[in-house]
Amino acid sequence: MANPFVRARYLLSAHNPKQLPPEGGAEVAFAGRSNAGKSSALNALCQQNALARVSKTPGRTQQLVYFDMTPPETQPPRYLVDLPGYGYAKVPQDLQAHWQAFIERYFQTRESLKGLVVVMDIRHPLKDYDRQMLGYAVQRGLPAHALLTKADKLGRGQQTQQLQAVRRELFSAFGDTVSVQTFSAESKQGVEEARGVVAGWLGL
Repeated sequence: MANPFVRARYLLSAHNPKQLPPEGGAEVAFAGRSNAGKSSALNALCQQNALARVSKTPGRTQQLVYFDMTPPETQPPRYLVDLPGYGYAKVPQDLQAHWQAFIERYFQTRESLKGLVVVMDIRHPLKDYDRQMLGYAVQRGLPAHALLTKADKLGRGQQTQQLQAVRRELFSAFGDTVSVQTFSAESKQGVEEARGVVAGWLGL
């Protein structure tokens, strides 16, 4: 099957709600703590080496970065949305507050949002930020999917143990609304599975 994500191109960076694209399309958001491998995951899904780094400019931490992957046919637009990595320690408090308010409003009101992927290092999953992002999606009734990245850093047995432990914890906290898989941008493990989940949410 052709990979629809190959079409993804940088569209814009939004620092406030007014800069978001018009409603009416479908989009899937990607969240992850700094160093969880979010950029690498996005690049692997889209079979591009530097897609998620295109807009890396100072201050990007406070922006939602949109990638457009709308099919050539005239259809509603399809977007992948890169949410800021979690690195509040180096950010002034007023920017922290701005970002917190922006992301909460985004999850509460964005009608085009069809699902959330939370990227976590398989060796350090389910930190407070990860739970917070998943909570936003679940409260809104949106499907969520956890990517346990850097799976190539662990042996198969350890991967399975971590996957089962995370699955149990997610079910305890959120019921069956959050799915989970192992993933490696390096070895391409799980790339097709993740692509299938996101493509399904976007109706591709």
